[in-house]
Amino acid sequence: MESFLQELSKVLEKKYILTEDKDKAPYLTDWRKRFTGKALAIVLPRTTQEISEIVKLCAANEVALVPQGGHTGFCGGATPDDSGKQIVLNLKRMNTIREIDVANQTITVEAGCILQTIQEKAAEQDFLFPLSLGAEGSCMIGGNLATNAGGTNVLRYGNTRDLCLGLEVVTAKGEIWNGLKGLRKDNTGYDLRDLFIGSEGTLGIITAAVMKLYPLPISQWTTLVAVDTVAATIKLLNLFQKRATSLLTGFEMMTQESLALNEKHFPQMANPLKGNPAYTVLIELSDHESEAHVRELLETILEEAFEAGLITDAVIANNLSQANAFWHMREHITLAQAEEGANLKHDITIPLSSLESFIQKTDALMRANYPGVRIINFGHLGDGNLHYNIAPPLGTDPRAFNLTNEKPIHELIYAQVERCQGSISAEHGVGQLKLGDLRSHKGDVAHDLMKTLKLALDPQNILNPHKVVSI
Repeated sequence: MESFLQELSKVLEKKYILTEDKDKAPYLTDWRKRFTGKALAIVLPRTTQEISEIVKLCAANEVALVPQGGHTGFCGGATPDDSGKQIVLNLKRMNTIREIDVANQTITVEAGCILQTIQEKAAEQDFLFPLSLGAEGSCMIGGNLATNAGGTNVLRYGNTRDLCLGLEVVTAKGEIWNGLKGLRKDNTGYDLRDLFIGSEGTLGIITAAVMKLYPLPISQWTTLVAVDTVAATIKLLNLFQKRATSLLTGFEMMTQESLALNEKHFPQMANPLKGNPAYTVLIELSDHESEAHVRELLETILEEAFEAGLITDAVIANNLSQANAFWHMREHITLAQAEEGANLKHDITIPLSSLESFIQKTDALMRANYPGVRIINFGHLGDGNLHYNIAPPLGTDPRAFNLTNEKPIHELIYAQVERCQGSISAEHGVGQLKLGDLRSHKGDVAHDLMKTLKLALDPQNILNPHKVVSI
């Protein structure tokens, strides 16, 4: 491999080729500390042309590479295997915002741009870039595209796929496909953009993208409401969708157990609603009308919800600071889980018509089979995405519990997902975590079609091998 590294040094300065263990270490373990690999080297390219040359070199030497962004994923998709023969291609130096097209309402960004930076640059031009998630201060747009990330604004604006108009991609041959057109209509055959989005770097390396921008909302109102049942929560969602239509930008559900865990580790995150409700729902309305108009609409809908017996309490944020505090409650649940110790995560989607049945039956099965287990259920209810996570019983060693019970718990929950015709991955991707579950979930035909695409575009299997689909 010395000759390969020498060739690599002709493409990149040596300071951007990390080979010492201490320098490689930050790139080898995923955010959850679930997966740790080894790498021949970490490479830090600055341009698309450099990535092209690196891929050509890898292809010639049959060296596999793992594309990596902010390394905030939950499924090990950006972590190398333990062979020590792969290189990690981290894109953090590719962080230029190439253009903001005001007339076309688009922003062209390189893959290593931090999501929050894109949001801020858009806001400077009075635009909204609506992709928003807990890791936005460190995740990169290339990773968001590679996993088709979701987040809190999917209800109104869609997933990352829906926000993207064009891509620049380096193929497994090292060729550069420039599809950076900011077109909202382009009906010229196969949609290559959609092929690479969500492929987790297994079909090509996304190096840049043209993303949609939206007018910045003038007014935004946020409320927390108390709900007794899942059925009432869904009826509440339907009511807001009917009365607020496109003004509804957030609808997040948090269970009693999830917020109790939050308050345990972050006492400042205490729920302002009284009575420790079974379900707390965070609702946000945004518009370009006056503050008074949106506030009046929110109050009118809440009054109707009270009269219909859908909610038992409500608190409306009176300023931006309080609204942010409500959102921080929701966003800190994941951090509270990390503080509590290892837990079993399930990023799933269930049709709203089956959501009540799923939660009731799965909760009952979990508690019958695993007494004392804590169900940390929260998520983007507006699009049916639940983070249905399992924390071990109090007093139990989390790692020992998970080691013994992870497989049967996954099987139990995924069986209920299949019963409801849902998905085992809503927004976190497949990576290596769910690789073994994909065929049974997708079915033989879909799985083999994916395998055919992988073989056609990456016959040497050098792009992020053993992720998403195995060949």
